[in-house]
Amino acid sequence: MPLDPFLAAKVHLIEDVDWLRAQEDPALMARLNEFFEDPQEPRVPDVVIEDRRIPGPHGEIDVRVYRPRSTPVRGLVWAHGGGFVAGDLDMPEAHLVAAELAARADALVVSVGYRLAGDGVHYPVPIDDVHAAWRWFVGPQNADQLPSGPVALGGASAGAALALSTAVRLRDEGGRVPDALLLAYPFVHFPNPALDDETAAGMRELPAMLRFTTDSIEEMVRNYVGRLSDLPPDAMPGAAPLAGLPRTAILLAEYDDLRASGDLLAKQLAEVDVRVRTYRAAGMLHGHLNRSASLKEVDRSLDFFAESLREG
Repeated sequence: MPLDPFLAAKVHLIEDVDWLRAQEDPALMARLNEFFEDPQEPRVPDVVIEDRRIPGPHGEIDVRVYRPRSTPVRGLVWAHGGGFVAGDLDMPEAHLVAAELAARADALVVSVGYRLAGDGVHYPVPIDDVHAAWRWFVGPQNADQLPSGPVALGGASAGAALALSTAVRLRDEGGRVPDALLLAYPFVHFPNPALDDETAAGMRELPAMLRFTTDSIEEMVRNYVGRLSDLPPDAMPGAAPLAGLPRTAILLAEYDDLRASGDLLAKQLAEVDVRVRTYRAAGMLHGHLNRSASLKEVDRSLDFFAESLREG
């Protein structure tokens, strides 16, 4: 379908805008902010929120714990996106998503403030942090608080790659493997697979700042791993062996240069008999979980993940 009408009506605001120029020009920044305004202000569900610091192999890790008002019956460790170089526990894709899933799925959710690539931080440090958060969450020190139901691992975009890489590690090392994976618009292959012709044609109509170019994808991987060649399989885990992973729910955005990575991952998982469900958010852009649930497809996307958590 076409780009969501609410977003389509705003695209003109960013036709000639990029992040660097917007930071230097208040008028451009005002247009950028207007583009990212939603029909309604985000509303954080009524959940109990606690900031914690937990041990990790590279030092303490910031996490934020979300507890529903009811007794949690399932759990989730969640990693935000941001191209491995940006994002934090306050961004909507971390804070709002974690709170929404805690409320919608009666889940105890731990959002991970993993170390970002850059300033000497490279692969595998971000994976190590997510791995450490998982082991802390399911460890004996939390035995009296861990929900009795399934415990999942998930993330968005780059965070989805970190979640998938962590699941591969857990499978291989014999640790507790997640009962499910929740992956939002995952970026898990390099080079990025090509889009189908119809989707590629639609993407060409969008402003440059809504696109992932070949150069920007290469820079993202180089910053994260430190190189483009001889990548470890779990750095871009679409190249890792995937058999034996838990059931997986993959959320896709219709207008997303990286969507082909999620599409390919779904095929790969099915090929090795991993149960996989997908939902394509119609008319949405990459990163749409950073928007509020006042947009219908954001609301449906959150329901898709909540339903996936409630399975089993």
